Amino acid sequence: MSSSERPRKRYDPEERSASRREDDDRGYRGRYESKRGGGDRRWHDGRDRYRDAERERDSPRERERERRREDGDRRRGYDRQSIRPRRSASPAPRPRSPPRDRSRSKSGSAPPENIAKPNFKPSGLLAAATNTVKLSDGTSTVLKYNEPPEARKPTLGWRLYVFKGKDQLDPLHINRQSAYLIGRDRTIVDILIEHPSCSKQHAVIQHRQVQVKDEFGVPKAVIKPFIIDLESTNHTHVNDETIPTTRFYELRSGDVIKFGLSDREYVLLHDEAV
Repeated sequence: MSSSERPRKRYDPEERSASRREDDDRGYRGRYESKRGGGDRRWHDGRDRYRDAERERDSPRERERERRREDGDRRRGYDRQSIRPRRSASPAPRPRSPPRDRSRSKSGSAPPENIAKPNFKPSGLLAAATNTVKLSDGTSTVLKYNEPPEARKPTLGWRLYVFKGKDQLDPLHINRQSAYLIGRDRTIVDILIEHPSCSKQHAVIQHRQVQVKDEFGVPKAVIKPFIIDLESTNHTHVNDETIPTTRFYELRSGDVIKFGLSDREYVLLHDEAV
């Protein structure tokens, strides 16, 4: 069959326009690559891939898939935007590094030891200086006792009757001053006891003014004798009972006082009782 007798192909405008677009694209791509070189060819291919990605993302099928995903998330009870990490308004503060020890020398020697904190508690040095008694030989002794503000000289004639076994010794008058120090240190005591079981400053008999009520309930000031043990080694005993240390113990007429392990008994009486 000759060429003139061949059946003519039917004209299709859509096929013609598609083939024409392909020819135009090939011609444009060939002209661009011949002008720019091999390096720009890669950029051109990348641009085409980016354009294809945009088309695929904006396609109706992709939008439908995204809508279904959001509907499923909404039914499960959370939002994609709500679970994104939020950025804080202000940056978190940085942890401060410990201060450098400037006292450490460059040679690497150890820092000096911590200095003790100031102590404002009473040290007793002022009281010791006030209670210090200087002796004739140049030595000094610190008294353990200070009289209280209510110390008074007694109005009654109080006495201590001393008994050693069956023998009675000379009585001791304890109404001429407000307090009497008892012990073995003869340089400072008022009443000397020489038994070795007694302390140098053993006890004190103190006359104090206290408030008592009469038979009608009216308070009145009365001066009474008290005894206080100065933390002696073998204690002080009143009526064969050991009295507490560093506390005033009221004495009454007829009480029997003993110091340490001594056998001597001191019976307290006053003029009206005699």
